[in-house]
Amino acid sequence: MTYKRSLLSILLAIAFSSILLAQTGSPRVDTAEPDSGKAGETLAINGENLDKASVAELLLTDGKNDLKTAIVEQGAKSIKFKIPAGTKPGRYSIMLLTGGKDPKFLEQPVKITVE
Repeated sequence: MTYKRSLLSILLAIAFSSILLAQTGSPRVDTAEPDSGKAGETLAINGENLDKASVAELLLTDGKNDLKTAIVEQGAKSIKFKIPAGTKPGRYSIMLLTGGKDPKFLEQPVKITVE
């Protein structure tokens, strides 16, 4: 009887761990809508795991300069943000700073154009 309870407890722990790992995937950006705009305008990015627990900050980067944006609205599948005032025209990659105990910068393959 004790052996069966122990085995059941182990199986439940493994199943619970698997569910938690599946839910806490890395943030990923698939698209930007629109994919261009002027300083001060609001754009949206779409993807997965973009909620506040997964993404602490959204930045624009040209490979040399990183510009922190103001997040206007944030959900699991999208983030709306403002292009920072004074941003020079050019192509910028989306970069995310992950949340949690060990934050990391993740540069995404999606680019926007600042006019």
